[in-house]
Amino acid sequence: MTDAADAVRRAVGAVTDPELRRPLAELDMLRDITVQGGVARVGIALTIVGCPAATRIEADVRAAAAAVPGIEAVEVEVGVMTPDERRTLTERLRDGRAPRQMPFGPDSLTRVIAVTSGKGGVGKSSLTANLAVALAARGRRVGLIDADVHGFSIPGLLGIAPGTQPTRIDDLMLPPVAHDVKAVSIGMFLREGESVVAWRGPMLHRTVQQFLTDVFFGDLDVLLIDMPPGTGDIAITLGQLLPHAEVLVVTTPQEAAAEVAIRSGLVARQTGQRVIGVVENMSALTLPDGSALDLFGSGGGQAVADALSQDADPVPLLASVPLSPALRTGGDDGVPVALAHPDDPAARAILEVVDAIDRTGRGLSGRRLPFSPR
Repeated sequence: MTDAADAVRRAVGAVTDPELRRPLAELDMLRDITVQGGVARVGIALTIVGCPAATRIEADVRAAAAAVPGIEAVEVEVGVMTPDERRTLTERLRDGRAPRQMPFGPDSLTRVIAVTSGKGGVGKSSLTANLAVALAARGRRVGLIDADVHGFSIPGLLGIAPGTQPTRIDDLMLPPVAHDVKAVSIGMFLREGESVVAWRGPMLHRTVQQFLTDVFFGDLDVLLIDMPPGTGDIAITLGQLLPHAEVLVVTTPQEAAAEVAIRSGLVARQTGQRVIGVVENMSALTLPDGSALDLFGSGGGQAVADALSQDADPVPLLASVPLSPALRTGGDDGVPVALAHPDDPAARAILEVVDAIDRTGRGLSGRRLPFSPR
């Protein structure tokens, strides 16, 4: 191979697959690469036929090759991996784990945070989506599971187009990526024309379990789980599957909302999960004349924090997120306010929660680290 072809191979090999988030060279997706008379001919093999990232990968490969000194034109030949190549790839991605084995157990280095509430309509999903994109904007590797099966809304809040589905590589599912957040929701699996999920306990349990085992998130710093409101089947399932998870309780200032939010925190604690804080959403809106509009009252967030606190384990009120038109429009537009308008009062409060999450990173005590001494 010529020096020019070597240079092109290095440049193209550094291109990152947008779904797997790894370089093409590491994924063994490069094929024959030649350079003749200033023309680079580059062969790549995609994981599957109809790969949704095909256009972007080809464009990135073309740009990377064209940037090599001396290259005047680029021809890209796109093929598809053989079944054996895909099998080898999926085994490498699992990193030795057996199929259908959950990677987020107690020894995982991924921090799992379930965002819960006692009742619906308190803005829990909007808060979860904003926390996810804000953490990703700080360089964290973030996954998001929409476990609110009956009231799923995460795809819309993140701007994931209707009809978008995870990409399947044999028995692995690659979640769509939006704002650098890998997200999965039952809404991505509904057939055209379906908009309602009418399932009972066993189906709900199986769905959540598959999200945790069959979806390939890769190495994550944080996995956020948007929980359904209340203390029903999914809350119990997550408590059984992820007893080591941390819990963030969301409430509004209203007394009635606070009372049921306390229950969700208590149930999480009964399964062994730790409540790391409370977020009060829809707090007072500051009007143009400087006065405050307490549409939902005041004090609910602190009341929940006080009720869930124990002598050896205090639960802080992490932030009060004010009512905000920008927060609402960001959710409607699929661009969360934490990204679209970081100076908005609601966005600033959400970033306070992100700061708190960063300050209380999950410790390594008692967990096996992924290396062995020589």
